Amino acid sequence: MTRARPTRPVRVGPRAAAALLLVTLIGVAAFGWPLLADRQSGLAHSQDAPWLFAALLPLLVAVVIATLADGGMDSKAVAMLGVLAAVGAALRPLGAGTAGLEPMFFLMVLSGRVLGPGFGFVLGSVTMFASALLTGGVGPWMPFQMLALGWFSLGAGLLPGPGRIRGRAELAMLAAYGFLGSFAYGTVMNLQGWVILQGMGQGISFHPGDPVPQNLARFVAYCLATSVGWDLGRAALTVVLTLTLGGTLLKALRRATRKAAFDAPVTFGSGPGSDPGHASQRPRTDTGGEVRGVGR
Repeated sequence: MTRARPTRPVRVGPRAAAALLLVTLIGVAAFGWPLLADRQSGLAHSQDAPWLFAALLPLLVAVVIATLADGGMDSKAVAMLGVLAAVGAALRPLGAGTAGLEPMFFLMVLSGRVLGPGFGFVLGSVTMFASALLTGGVGPWMPFQMLALGWFSLGAGLLPGPGRIRGRAELAMLAAYGFLGSFAYGTVMNLQGWVILQGMGQGISFHPGDPVPQNLARFVAYCLATSVGWDLGRAALTVVLTLTLGGTLLKALRRATRKAAFDAPVTFGSGPGSDPGHASQRPRTDTGGEVRGVGR
């Protein structure tokens, strides 16, 4: 009996990495620029959100195209992206509006872990976009949510030991990441809304033009006063689902990834009665029976 091939995540080549870096830099600037703005800036994320959305969609397409060009993603990976995004979008309404309970976060953790950071980023962004259309949650906050969830899924793909850590240790690591990442997602999204809220107390309001350390201290107080409970609900549900369903879903994702053979190199051989320069119509296999390439 041959041992199953280890799964390999969707590869991130140099062009895909450059596109991801560009998206990340634009996202950091979009979230953080109000902290550096002066009092006369007239800042409002409701005004810059359409520009961010207009920049984000082509960049997301660029990430996918760059990954395709680098040989890291094929039609099977794109199909899996669509399936997982649809499942994630369908999960969001199950807990939306109830104490921060959002079951799609655990799916993002596991998918990013198995399929890698580049795939995870695109999956998180596409899932949030689809779920916003499904739930009617379209607004100036949507491009920021797409970025934040994309970063959340990307981080899961960067966790150490994808080929070594398995079993309970892996689930514990993913649960810990899901817990911390859920709070990080909520904190980043708080930053998007905090700078445009008015009428709050002096100790938690954003003051344009004030030194960054003072505004950050108010921001921490704002998060503690308004969103800790909501973020805790999201984090707790992510941990529970990861520990209870994570093992089964990880096996299913890895099995699907092995069968899809995203990393299988295409090889060509001569079939009976064919010219040596023509590809065989029969896929070549290794001793374990895995498909190594498909002929013409």
